[in-house]
Parts: sequence; C-alpha cells; structure tokens
Amino acid sequence: MSRKAAVVALTALAPISWGSTYVVTTEFLPPDRPLFTGLLRALPAGLLLLALTRKLPRGAWWGKAALLGVLNIGAFFPLLFLAAYRLPGGVAAVVGSAGPLFVVGLAALFLGDRPTVRTLLTAIAAAFGVSLVVLKAGAALDLVGVIAGLFSALSMSAGTVLTKRWGRPEGVGALALTGWQLTAGGLVLLPVAFLLEGAPPALNSTHLLGYAYLALGNTAVSYFLWFRGIERLSASSVTLLGPLSPITAAVIGWAALGQALGPVQLVGMAIAFGATLAGQWTPKENRRPRTGRTFGVAEGNGQNASMDLKSPAVRR
Repeated sequence: MSRKAAVVALTALAPISWGSTYVVTTEFLPPDRPLFTGLLRALPAGLLLLALTRKLPRGAWWGKAALLGVLNIGAFFPLLFLAAYRLPGGVAAVVGSAGPLFVVGLAALFLGDRPTVRTLLTAIAAAFGVSLVVLKAGAALDLVGVIAGLFSALSMSAGTVLTKRWGRPEGVGALALTGWQLTAGGLVLLPVAFLLEGAPPALNSTHLLGYAYLALGNTAVSYFLWFRGIERLSASSVTLLGPLSPITAAVIGWAALGQALGPVQLVGMAIAFGATLAGQWTPKENRRPRTGRTFGVAEGNGQNASMDLKSPAVRR
C-alpha cells in the first residue's frame, strides 16, 4: 500500500465512524436531546485531548483555533440538527452533500486552487449518489431547514479550507489542534444546549456507554484522523470521502435495524462510492512537485451528510 493510500484509508475511518452515530443515538441515548448530545461529543473529547497533549494556543492561534472550532463544531452541529428536524428524512443529507461543491469554491478563493471539470463532476456524482441512498419519495422542503442545511455545509466547508490554509503552529501536533477545536466548539455549544434544551436528562449506564463511544471513538479519534487527513491530502480527496458516512449508516441500518435496502439505494451506494474512489485519483500532471507553498485542490467535509435525525443514512 502506498503512503497516500494509507493516509486515505485512515482518513476514511472518520466518515465511516460518523455513519454509526444514528444507530448509537437511537439505541443507546436519551431521545430528543441533539444539542446535549453534540455537547457531550465535543467538549469532553476536546478537554481529554488538551490534557493528553498539554499544549495551549499561543498568540494569533487563540483566535484561529476558536474560529475553526466554531466553524467545524460549534456552528455546524446546531445548524445541522436544525436542518434534520425541519426537513424530512434524507433531505438534510442531500442538502448537506453540497459541501464538496462549497469546498471547491472556497479553495479557489482562499487557496488559489482552480477547480477542474473532473472535480466538479465527481462532487456532483457523489451528491447524486447520496440522494439515491437517502431521499424518500414525496419528501417536502422547508425553507428554514434548507437554509440551515446549506449553512451547516458552508460552515464545515469553510472550517476545512481554513484548516488547510493555516495548517498548525510549529511544534504542535494534529492531536493538539484537534483538542483546541473540539474544546472551542464544545464551549460554544454549552450555553446553546442549556438554553434550548434545559437541564441534562437523567442518564443510565446504557446512556453513559453511548456517550463514551461518541466522545472517544466517534469524535476524539475520528476528528483527529479527519484533520490529519486535511493536512496530508488534497481538499477534494478529503471532502469526497464524505459519502462513506451515509453509505455506512445505510449498511448499519440494514444489518442492525432491519431497514430495507432496495435497488435504488444500492445503485446510489455504487455511484457515491465510485465518486469517492474517483476523488482520490490525482492526474499525473498534478503530481509533480511545485515550488513554494502548495495546497491540495480542495478539502472537504464528510460530516455534513451524516446527522439527519430521521434517516440512518445521514446521521453523523
């Protein structure tokens, strides 16, 4: 296995893990507490990574880490959950699948990466495949939900591109940078969760087990792998790993919850997975090293399509 293939495989574990969020939430957690769940995913994981790395931001990185935490976690979670509650099952995932296209545009603006026809077509194919997997017949649109879904995708896309642009400070590892962002995002979610959802619910051992999985494997480890991938791969490579999340959720829903997978869903999986693989291919002319500082084509977000509360194919 080549070095790039190994990095892609490790990065892909993040959206695959996010695809398990739906079944964990429905089977292990108290119902109707999405913001509290987001808070317990982000803040404990961030504080744990801060304790392990023992590094805090310095200088301008206080502001940068705070902004990245808001974009990738603090704003992304509430907007995505709002879209999930306002839109029918699957629609939020389709709206969120615009993320790769946002990344392509933002990368052109902030990274100077000109989008190629191949990148655009691959992103469109990925969105189409996701729509076949998760979209239900007769699904209606809600303007507030659509706007929330688009802004959640835009928020994560902006965070991804800025993470690529800024990199990380000298002497600071990806684990510490992940901790900074999760902590900042969790602190933003803290007042929002208590204002909108009230006091925490009573928790039993099953709930605690579910939250422990979300905070550790589903968030601390997965976000570390995701941000590490952003550093080492092109932006388009990372963002086009996103369809693995709804694909994983659909497979888990079929295997663990007995949910049907028809021919349309299987075709959608094939298209989305094919777009994911195509997104990892780099033309030979783009592999030659360039002088000066270089960036990837556009790094994307796989989370956008994984948090729809109503569809296992989109809960992250």
